[in-house]
Amino acid sequence: MSTGPVSEFITHHYRHFNAASLVDAAKGYTSLLDEGGKMFVTLAGAMSTAELGVALAEMIRRGKVHGICCTGANLEEDLFNLVAHDHYVRIPGYRELTGDEEQALLEKHLNRVTDTCIPEEEAIRRIEKPLRDVWRRAEEAGETYFPYQFLYQIIRERLGEEHYQIDPKDSWLVAASEADLPIFVPGWEDSTTGNVFAAACIEGAVKNVHTVKLGIPAMIELAHWYKGITAESKLGFFQIGGGIAGDFPICVVPMLEQDLQQTGTPLWSYFCQIGDSTTSYGSYSGAVPNEKITWGKLAVDTPKYMIESDATIVAPLIFAYVLGW
Repeated sequence: MSTGPVSEFITHHYRHFNAASLVDAAKGYTSLLDEGGKMFVTLAGAMSTAELGVALAEMIRRGKVHGICCTGANLEEDLFNLVAHDHYVRIPGYRELTGDEEQALLEKHLNRVTDTCIPEEEAIRRIEKPLRDVWRRAEEAGETYFPYQFLYQIIRERLGEEHYQIDPKDSWLVAASEADLPIFVPGWEDSTTGNVFAAACIEGAVKNVHTVKLGIPAMIELAHWYKGITAESKLGFFQIGGGIAGDFPICVVPMLEQDLQQTGTPLWSYFCQIGDSTTSYGSYSGAVPNEKITWGKLAVDTPKYMIESDATIVAPLIFAYVLGW
């Protein structure tokens, strides 16, 4: 039972509505782990730039997260924050910016994500050189890797470590590298580093476009990983936001069961989503968990939680409860 001050606060004060759902989801997460189960976490939006790593890294180190699916942006932006944190610019009044003020940020090479600007030179370009180096090295050796594996190489070989500007313990990517966690990154092309890779291929710096393994190989790898994990334990699904980060991995179950006809494939044993997408607009990301029963992803008795709120507020609180903070 979680007994830290944050845990005690939310269990005492969060009694109804989305607040109560938060507590229920946190307790369900803890129960799954206590029963020997494992948890898969998905990251949409800009959670790395929101510095979720402060809590997520500890979750990984403490064995509370066992696999991750994230967007290319979340994968790279944790590394950007690691090497360029002091150069980030926060703009609390971002809602009032004029077009001319946005143009001024562009001219300063400050790429805005809501209230936070990522500095192009200090973040993106610092990572670009070591990335190009490991891509070329892999190509010359006839090797291929997933996007996260290239970033693991950079971290493990301490490339760019002289630029670290936060404590590495607050980087979820560093923690994942140390734990050798699998990270599935669908749609990696839709990211800054994905664009850099495409540019490197266009200019001929990298000649084999398959040096980086992408979507279909990632789904195949996920299928093998899922079967291996669920052969030994229950596996939960903790979804932060919506979009491809959540939609891609949850489909692995019906693919195994229906397309490969591997009957008896275990369903996800826990489901929680934090988001604010509107179901009535036909949004898959906003669909209530019960809809997933019809797709063969969740069972009738799977613990299900939907928290319609801001993930930057909710996720750290749930993690704090699971960690006993």
